[in-house]
Amino acid sequence: MQSHEVDYEIFGNDMQVVEVELDLGETIIAEAGAMNWMEDDITYESKMGDGSGDGGGLMGKLLGAGKRALTGESLFMTHFTNSGSNKRRVAFAAPYPGHIIPVDLSEIGGQLTCQKDAFLCAALGTELSIAFSRRLGAGFFGGEGFILQLLRGDGMAFVHAGGTVIKKELVNETLRIDTGCLVAFTSGIDYDIEMVKGLKSMFFGGEGLFLATLQGTGTVYLQSLPFSKLADRIIEQVPRSGN
Repeated sequence: MQSHEVDYEIFGNDMQVVEVELDLGETIIAEAGAMNWMEDDITYESKMGDGSGDGGGLMGKLLGAGKRALTGESLFMTHFTNSGSNKRRVAFAAPYPGHIIPVDLSEIGGQLTCQKDAFLCAALGTELSIAFSRRLGAGFFGGEGFILQLLRGDGMAFVHAGGTVIKKELVNETLRIDTGCLVAFTSGIDYDIEMVKGLKSMFFGGEGLFLATLQGTGTVYLQSLPFSKLADRIIEQVPRSGN
């Protein structure tokens, strides 16, 4: 299914919002709760699956929804459609501070792999599924990197990153990062998890037991502040009973 063509504008610096402009009949899909505001004539409906196509009928929709459930996401997605005669806008933002990354899937080979909570919204026609890591080590020890989302299509998709966004272009190179700092990567990049070498580094290094290894040629998006680290710092400051 060819994706709908949508225009957009991003507002803000550290707590950004993307406002998407829809022509008559155009639709954008989003995670539940991501919408901030919408203009008159925008209608919305929760539907099972991403609406990328009707192939497979009900069983196909159930299978796709079941895959999303494995990532901890809702079985349903919200579809926002312009039902009026003029151009209308609807806006989306992530629930924690960071930046929004606009990605034209047609310019990167039609595929983007991202962390399961990085997806924000995309033009109708974009297929959302899960991508299991191909290696056993990544599957069992990856933590935040165990289950990744796979976006396929030829339209605009928007993903969210915490803190500052860093874009890396790899040319037959290897990059090792904290698993939580990975946002997304394009096709041509091979993803795996490796254990930190040495007992001292493992237990006293403060960087965790595992690192994500990205190898190949393509684009990698990183974030400086994974939500998990932000949450840990907040929890540390919460007063405990009896203190």
